[in-house]
Amino acid sequence: MKSKWLILVVLTLAALLIAGCAGAQGPAGPAGPAGPAGLKGDPGPAGPAGPKGDPGPAGEAASAFRTYAGDEACAGCHTDLYDKYKMSGHPWKLTKVEGGQAPNYPFTKLTELPQGYTWDDILYVIGGYAWKARFVNKEGYIITDEPGKTGNADYLNQWNFANTIVGKQAGWVKYNSGKEKLPYNCGSCHTTAYSPRGNQDDLPGLVGTWKQEGIRCEECHGFGGLHIQDPQGAPMDVVRDSEMCGKCHRRDDVENVNAKGGFIEHHEQYEELYQSKHITINCVVCHDPHTGVVQLRQMGMQTTRTTCANCHYKQAQVQNNEIHAAMRVDCVECHMPRLVKTAWGDIDKFTGDIRTHLMAIDSQQLTTFGEDGSLVSGQIGLDWACRHCHVEGGSATAKTDEELLNGASDYHTPNP
Repeated sequence: MKSKWLILVVLTLAALLIAGCAGAQGPAGPAGPAGPAGLKGDPGPAGPAGPKGDPGPAGEAASAFRTYAGDEACAGCHTDLYDKYKMSGHPWKLTKVEGGQAPNYPFTKLTELPQGYTWDDILYVIGGYAWKARFVNKEGYIITDEPGKTGNADYLNQWNFANTIVGKQAGWVKYNSGKEKLPYNCGSCHTTAYSPRGNQDDLPGLVGTWKQEGIRCEECHGFGGLHIQDPQGAPMDVVRDSEMCGKCHRRDDVENVNAKGGFIEHHEQYEELYQSKHITINCVVCHDPHTGVVQLRQMGMQTTRTTCANCHYKQAQVQNNEIHAAMRVDCVECHMPRLVKTAWGDIDKFTGDIRTHLMAIDSQQLTTFGEDGSLVSGQIGLDWACRHCHVEGGSATAKTDEELLNGASDYHTPNP
């Protein structure tokens, strides 16, 4: 027992001795690196809401963006482009009759009206630029019969201009003749800044409203209000893809090409392109939308910005028909035959008045249309590709089916 106490005393004395020998505490060392962040605490209670600020300035820019300027405002700066575009067909899709006088078109002249009418009775002319013209009365309805009458299914109300290619003189034909109060509902593709709501000038026959008749600058380029105020800061960019043009250059679903009476119906270029590899090419690669094909043809100029041979140069180098090569038959004569009818057509001569944009020829397919009048496929058959020339009474010797098949086989294939 005494020994345990002795040991405890010795240990205590030793601890006191060590503590007494220790030096004074030195200065604090530098802080070590920060440790990892701790867990995020719960948010505190929300403070009271501050006072409501003053309202901001009125959105003038947004209002200006929706302001329609009109194509004459564009002409102030873009004079050359405006003068060129006014000669194309776009601004003449619908023309208002002013002062009881016939409109002045670039290349045509209207000298006749449907029976019973004078220019004082006409509000608008539909078309009139190149192929045909229809007329709208003062109530906004398309004229289908004599004034105050209805039901005459033989009434001639559409004027077709002469077409030497089809072999037709100018004359009257029927369009929905005899129908009562046929509304004008074509504004979505015949006018600028169209809205399907309401009635233009509060006339019952005019479906929808618009800012200007015809396809003007802002229909493709958008509203010009901001651009007028700040031309550099608010450029009027335009969508250049084919679907932009296809909003109007189509009839129904793009997957189908509408045909009737042995012809493709007019304004279906986008639907035709949709059938082929050319759908990947923007329309503006070949066409300048400010100059129409009719305008360029009238001026004796090339009707497209580029040619088929620019891309298909290998096919252009080989033409296994000595007569065609000697005559320098152009690609479009076979690949873009006049398969479309807008005014005149001659089914016996395989000739309409508009060239197709199908373009691809099936060298093993004789017919283009089936018995029901629809297209057999998305390619042109040899009847329309060849027989607008090679038919009885045509510009070249008539050919049998067998001769067409033999002639089309390997037409662009180099000989060994």
